[in-house]
Amino acid sequence: MKLVLVAAVALVDMDGRVLLAQRPEGKSMAGLWEFPGGKVESGETPEAALIRELQEELGIDTWASCLAPLSFASHSYENFHLLMPLFVCRKWQGQPQSREGQALKWVRPDKLRDYPMPAADLPLIPVLRDWL
Repeated sequence: MKLVLVAAVALVDMDGRVLLAQRPEGKSMAGLWEFPGGKVESGETPEAALIRELQEELGIDTWASCLAPLSFASHSYENFHLLMPLFVCRKWQGQPQSREGQALKWVRPDKLRDYPMPAADLPLIPVLRDWL
């Protein structure tokens, strides 16, 4: 089974809310909510992938020193196995905005379960809630 490495980040604003992005139509798992991030390219660290993905998807800049590793997900889907480190970030430059047609929503940690998410993301919710 193919192993896919994806890095994700919980962006936490000054009010303690977490940014979720809704997968747009045409992508696998369209309509589900997820933590921003994306695939780690060959030769790239998870932190570098997040810095790149946040710029591409949300138009914001952050730095590796602002990405704190929190937990990870390991989940088998039908055609691949996903390994996804989750980082927390409280400092970035710019205002997150949708650059790829995805809906964005700032969500209180105790309300994260109200949003349908991919199976791999679900075990990360209680870890994040307890940390925040």
